[in-house]
Amino acid sequence: MEKRQIPYLDPRGRKVKILATVGPASRDPEMLLKLIRAGADAFRVNMSHGEHATHAETIAAIRAIEKDLNRPIAIFCDLQGPKLRVGKFKDGKAVIRHSGHFTLDRNPEPGDETRVELPHPELFGLMEKGQRLLINDGKIQLKVIRADENEILCSAVVGGVISDRKGVNVPDAEIPIPALTAKDRKDLAFAVEQNADWIGLSFVQRPEDLAEARKLMGGHGALCAKIEKPMAVRRLDEIIEMSDGIMVARGDLGVELNPEEVPPLQKKIVNKTRIAGKPVIVATQMLESMIESPAPTRAEVSDVANAVYDGADAVMLSAETAAGEWPEEAVTIMDRISAQVERDEAYLDRVRFLDTPPDRTTADALAHSCMTIADTVPIAAITVFTGSGSTARRVARERPSVPMLVLTPRLQTARRLALLWGAHAVMTRDIGSFEEMIAKGKRMALRHRFGVAGSKLIALAGVPFGTPGSTNLLHIVTLAGDELEKYSQ
Repeated sequence: MEKRQIPYLDPRGRKVKILATVGPASRDPEMLLKLIRAGADAFRVNMSHGEHATHAETIAAIRAIEKDLNRPIAIFCDLQGPKLRVGKFKDGKAVIRHSGHFTLDRNPEPGDETRVELPHPELFGLMEKGQRLLINDGKIQLKVIRADENEILCSAVVGGVISDRKGVNVPDAEIPIPALTAKDRKDLAFAVEQNADWIGLSFVQRPEDLAEARKLMGGHGALCAKIEKPMAVRRLDEIIEMSDGIMVARGDLGVELNPEEVPPLQKKIVNKTRIAGKPVIVATQMLESMIESPAPTRAEVSDVANAVYDGADAVMLSAETAAGEWPEEAVTIMDRISAQVERDEAYLDRVRFLDTPPDRTTADALAHSCMTIADTVPIAAITVFTGSGSTARRVARERPSVPMLVLTPRLQTARRLALLWGAHAVMTRDIGSFEEMIAKGKRMALRHRFGVAGSKLIALAGVPFGTPGSTNLLHIVTLAGDELEKYSQ
């Protein structure tokens, strides 16, 4: 049987990336291909749902499409984390009266309207009078009256229906539990075995939470800390330093904080991560109404646009593509919003409003120079030669006006950069000389449509070639007409 050929995809024409969650609505190979064509740059595999066998099939399908398209695609395996939940009820549910009393205890018997088991012994003795417990995404709000080693007696500030295994949020205390559960360790081992490019660590509270995950990853993949606990915000700088990227996970963050606190905090997290030169993803409910509707609300469009204006590296779709009725349309609209924002003449001023002064290193100085040269001279693209991806991250940190063509000999690096702002990564053999660098940069720029005859390119690399951390060379080249004819064939 003759292998089906899929034409190579052109560069996106936008710099922000789209991370789409895979689920029942999108794991079919044909739908995955549609999502990529619509604009998806990376796929999130949510380890909270589904079996390993199903996830393995999904990952294999993505890798097969990646090979056919000759385009690196990032796979982001998102760990469930230590989600706290109540126990079960006699009738499957109960009603907590407004202003009434309700007890969380260690009794495994089914609960009723007065009590239920809380199967998390680490919380007993930790809770203090006046602290809050939020149940079912904050729909039920309890305030602690007293707590001991066996019971937490609460007053219902907001009552309502509570049912089996609903989630519990504790916004006012740092919970002494590890960020990795037994399930997470199994899921992490699976993700490493599947060569996942990114691992998302949920409910991070402290920088120490990242250490165990990093150790278990054994150098495979990049580690993304999901900021969804107020406690994490208090040590944000340390968490950013210990991670490879950050996700602003607004779901649980929006439960544990007052709604009006989330937008300025989102901007703070994006800014601090950008200054550190690491990818930052804005996630959760970005086009929530498109789970059921073929069109988003105006407020959702503005939400996506604001994240793009803030200079986020990527924006994420969750249930919209995982379980929604309009997965392809959701990606298409997110792509259109992002592209429209980037066409705004005020866009560059907005993303550069954040001051990202270069570190006092040669590599950072050259990355900063790429931005200023592209603003001064008509440059078509910045061609970056990198092994680890660090040079590309330095250039992206400056938010240059032109795209980056990133050439790397490592497939792992090319895939990981699918979530980096402005980067179009291509895997190619390493270079060994200055002449080879110039020739390859021209050839790849023409082949991947980053220039035409007469276009100027910036080439950024390190000498000696193949030496990590040696970025020390910046060169401007012009594409000639005969090269266009030669390399485009």
